Amino acid sequence: QVQLVESGGGLVQAGASLRLSCTNSGRTLGDYAMGWFRRAPGKEREFVSAINWNNGIQYYSDSVKGRFTISRDNAKNTMYLQMNSLQPEDTAVYYCAARNFVMVTRKAQDYATWGQGTLVTVSS
Repeated sequence: QVQLVESGGGLVQAGASLRLSCTNSGRTLGDYAMGWFRRAPGKEREFVSAINWNNGIQYYSDSVKGRFTISRDNAKNTMYLQMNSLQPEDTAVYYCAARNFVMVTRKAQDYATWGQGTLVTVSS
């Protein structure tokens, strides 16, 4: 069973960087896709980025493209989200998620397993 644990959130000023981590403490990831979603206060959960675990192909939302980078470490069963040039509108709870299909989607309902979330707050 896949169990996801996020870490790395915090409070930073605009323009700063943070790196989020998502570690699978359960079954070894194989043919999975994993992604990052976020929920800002008063808003619905939205897609941020995703990665095909097998070939490493990455996907980004338009709002983070060029600023955020998703990556994975197969040996550590860990996915990362490097966030640069953070802006106040990036403030949200960030969740990692996994689906037991290698094909990436941007729809939250396609992901079966979720972490507990980590809060990122960006002050202006």
